[in-house]
Amino acid sequence: MDQVDKVIEQWREVRPDLDTSTMGPIGRLTRAMKFMQAAAEQTFAAYNLNMAGFDVLSALRRSGSPYALSPGDLLASMMITSGTMTNRIDQLEKAGLVKRENDPNDARKAIVRLTPEGLQRIEGAIVEHIDTQRELLLSGLTEKEVTQLDKLLRKLTRSLNA
Repeated sequence: MDQVDKVIEQWREVRPDLDTSTMGPIGRLTRAMKFMQAAAEQTFAAYNLNMAGFDVLSALRRSGSPYALSPGDLLASMMITSGTMTNRIDQLEKAGLVKRENDPNDARKAIVRLTPEGLQRIEGAIVEHIDTQRELLLSGLTEKEVTQLDKLLRKLTRSLNA
């Protein structure tokens, strides 16, 4: 029995009329995500990053050379507000990991580009982040189970439009 089972059992005792069949998966997903986010933050901290900074650097790196996107394109890749994006870019620029430049195609627009330091930082962080994710999932599941879990979670997120 885990903590989620205990909570479900308590509800069954005090409210046997409730269908608690969905509490287990949601409770366990929530607990797993909290644990995995803490592990990710620990990985990012080793590179003087947080989740927010990692997300921006990662989006720029995934965009391919020259590792530059408009703030609007960055915004579209991360479901956050424009004010939040501006703050993230400001912090990364202060740290020397990105720089704002004029868009060569339209001087009225800006682009955000990884600096050499930003590229080096994300290159190290992404390798360790993927290693951490593998360790977390494969510590309790087989590769086949990870594939099955991925398929089920994809189906769930599609149904939720998430």
